[in-house]
Amino acid sequence: MKKLLFILLAACSLGLSQPVSAQKFVLIDMEYILKNIPAYERANEQLNQISRKWQAEVEALAAEAQQLYKTYQSEAVFLSAEQKTERESAIVAKEKEAADLKKKYFGPTGELFKKRESLMTPINDEIYTAVKEISEAKGYSLVLDRASDAGIIFASPKIDISQEVLEKMGYGQ
Repeated sequence: MKKLLFILLAACSLGLSQPVSAQKFVLIDMEYILKNIPAYERANEQLNQISRKWQAEVEALAAEAQQLYKTYQSEAVFLSAEQKTERESAIVAKEKEAADLKKKYFGPTGELFKKRESLMTPINDEIYTAVKEISEAKGYSLVLDRASDAGIIFASPKIDISQEVLEKMGYGQ
């Protein structure tokens, strides 16, 4: 027991003899920053318009497939086996066309993703550059985003540099 206490005290004294340098931590609120950048709002609106247009195209194809299916169901009794197979193939092809179009527009690497990347990357790069310049100038070791980190329960408004970032980017109040 005495040995353990001695080791603990020795370790503590060695640790305390090292020079302690305080690290500076600050927060930004990306939602607040983005809300105050007009280019972000315009890009978002453009993305919403494109998304609505493409969604309408996908829904139109899906409605066509549904209509083909309803027609097939009502006429199935009068169709020969060959005609049934043809109609079933047409329905499946239309459903596949709708699914492919949806994937093309809204898939993980779809057109909407690419469009979002092309519109948002310059804005995000500008924010990153401003944060980096402020951090280097003021010696901040870590910048956390309070909007995306659910782990932050409380943070003093004194360490939030969101407004400073906006001013650095030319969007100050």
